[in-house]
Amino acid sequence: MSTALVLVSHSVKIAEGVVDLAGEMAPDVPILCGAGTLEGGLGTSVDQVTGAVERALVAADGVVVLADLGSAVLTVESALDLEDGWSGRVVLADAPFVEGAVAAAVTAQQGGDVAAVRAAAQEAGTMFTPEPVQVLPPPAADAPVTARVTVANPLGLHARPAAQLARAIADLGVPVSVGGVDGSSVLQLISLGATGGTELEVAAHGPGAPEAVRAVVGLIEGGFGEA
Repeated sequence: MSTALVLVSHSVKIAEGVVDLAGEMAPDVPILCGAGTLEGGLGTSVDQVTGAVERALVAADGVVVLADLGSAVLTVESALDLEDGWSGRVVLADAPFVEGAVAAAVTAQQGGDVAAVRAAAQEAGTMFTPEPVQVLPPPAADAPVTARVTVANPLGLHARPAAQLARAIADLGVPVSVGGVDGSSVLQLISLGATGGTELEVAAHGPGAPEAVRAVVGLIEGGFGEA
């Protein structure tokens, strides 16, 4: 099942900027702007939201909508109330606008359905804490496979390479931690603040762990095309 995003802001420029940011990390996900008034001014419009959602539904099975401020949320809720045919296919996420859009886009890129994409957006608000969220490895009889790797690209794990790494780790199907956080979470990877030259530990457990660790180390050493 494919999932699209619609971003509703009072400012078209803000929404378009977030569309660009999220789209950079999720190139296969339809991400549409439902911002501003019909005249392009500051504000929100039920017609703008409805039009964006209808276009998104042409490209995807379901849609997750994110809104920036309280009145934008009310506009989206009004659109949802008016469109009975959207039931179950279109949902509003109670999430931070930028972080939620990034997390939702990456989850949609990984094939998440509407429920998974909305959950990722809503969890994004808890991701940025003073210390990275530590991932406790699952109980295992065998020791974890670990390796240390130095971040090769000068800008480090900023948004684009973090998204590339998170997608690659999710595709491996093996739980992998990078620097002590969940490697499949783009927001947790960004929260590391790992710049060029930072040394990170990569760890994995269970079947396929050695291959997964080698693959992740290779990606980081490769510099994501920026080294």
